[in-house]
Amino acid sequence: MNITVPADHILDATGTLQNRKEVFSKEMMRRYESAKKSYDKPVLIVTQEEVEELEKGFSDKKKTWKFKAENVRDYGFATSRKFIWDMQAVKIGNKDVMAVSMYPKEGNPLWEEQSTKAVVSTLQSYSKFTFDYPYHKAISVHAKNQGMEYPMICWNYGRPNKDGTYSDRVKYGMISVIIHEVGHNFFPMIVNSDERQWGWMDEGLDTFMQYIAEQEFGEKFPDVIAPNTKYPSRRGDPAKIVPYMSGDQSALSPIMSNPENVYQLGPNAYGKPATALNILRETVMGRELFDHAFKTYSQRWKFKHPTPEDFFRTMEDASAVDLDWYWRSWFYTTDYVDIGVDDVKKYHVSANPGQEMREFMTARNLTEADLTPLVYLVAEDSEEFDPETKGKTPSEVSMNLKEFMMDNMTEEERAEVNEPKFFYEITFNKPGGIPMPLIVEYTYADGTTEMVTYPPEIWRKNDEQVKRVISSQQELVGIVVDPKAETADIDVTNNSWPKKEQKSGFDQFKEKIKGK
Repeated sequence: MNITVPADHILDATGTLQNRKEVFSKEMMRRYESAKKSYDKPVLIVTQEEVEELEKGFSDKKKTWKFKAENVRDYGFATSRKFIWDMQAVKIGNKDVMAVSMYPKEGNPLWEEQSTKAVVSTLQSYSKFTFDYPYHKAISVHAKNQGMEYPMICWNYGRPNKDGTYSDRVKYGMISVIIHEVGHNFFPMIVNSDERQWGWMDEGLDTFMQYIAEQEFGEKFPDVIAPNTKYPSRRGDPAKIVPYMSGDQSALSPIMSNPENVYQLGPNAYGKPATALNILRETVMGRELFDHAFKTYSQRWKFKHPTPEDFFRTMEDASAVDLDWYWRSWFYTTDYVDIGVDDVKKYHVSANPGQEMREFMTARNLTEADLTPLVYLVAEDSEEFDPETKGKTPSEVSMNLKEFMMDNMTEEERAEVNEPKFFYEITFNKPGGIPMPLIVEYTYADGTTEMVTYPPEIWRKNDEQVKRVISSQQELVGIVVDPKAETADIDVTNNSWPKKEQKSGFDQFKEKIKGK
């Protein structure tokens, strides 16, 4: 590709520059050689002072920039006499890649401070979770109100005020769009899906990786974000998709819909698939297993043309986990997540069998003598319940059990017996259509808490409700489902026992961010 422009223009493009010494000045070449060895900060190839001098006139001469590109599906270039140009080397695998930024003085000081830093961090994060970036450079070009990607080059939003000041919103917006658009090199420029048919395969996968890269950016550069906060990602956190998934069903479409057939493309193709993959990674599969499967997909299908089925099959093949139910509910339907506490029954030990136990014994021609030493559980609201037994251990209630322990166990063995005082049967229900892990926080009278995660397979035999029995030394005083808003539950008013007013997952998320 040969591109002829005025001689005073700065230009970069998809591909390897073939005639650098012809189009670079000696000083630019010296700076370029320095940038090839600079791994800690960008090197200015063209400075703002030099650009301001170039802006005073127009050259009547021409220069031809010659590029050669391989394994690219599209092409882009940027040229202007107004471009400040900086570069920084970044080690990816066993080779060096050049992170590049081009921006006018109107982009400073924000672009000189953050653009190339964001490119470097993106290449590192995406390469870690997919494959080593195969091209020799990645370019971020300033655009006032735009974000668009091509192989090796992209255009990104983010302009300060005329006095050089900028808000956090502009700063984070610029960093995020750079991460997103540079990330598009991976999806779909290299993992070459058809985004016209399956919009989520480039935008959704990229937004998912963008979320991970943003969080890593915040960890790498804590000086860039507000103190004691995490990076304020716009999409990816489960609570942020709740307003969309709880919306009017007539305005929703499955993720698998053609992008031209949906009302809200942003949540549908970007936010929801990114959230689905984030939940799959953090809550369903676990990071280690998910990351292995996702990396396998990325490496297996780079420079090829995968379909959604290839992604689904590879994730299952590489992880050895059956995920059909997950793809079906998240990608092929407009179902939502809603899990709650339906009922809690308290039981106490008794030396005498209750009605249910008596019926069980009668059906099998058994007597109490056949079953000793035993204690029985009776519901607190049943006729068999004796208030005198409330909060007592089995051995405190049953002389038979006490004698059995004395006669058949050593003193050391008896000391190690953990006798619970409280028993509960908890019924959880699932008004929503999407199965999710059941994440429960139990709170006891002494102030202690216990977090238990039941796997999504808990809903396999009954898609509407499940029961769990727990026993404890302490009285159970509280139950909360999904206490950290990890599952995109759209209705948290049914998530607690005793029932109390709770804020939506989205409101909880906003408070969590504000608190940090």
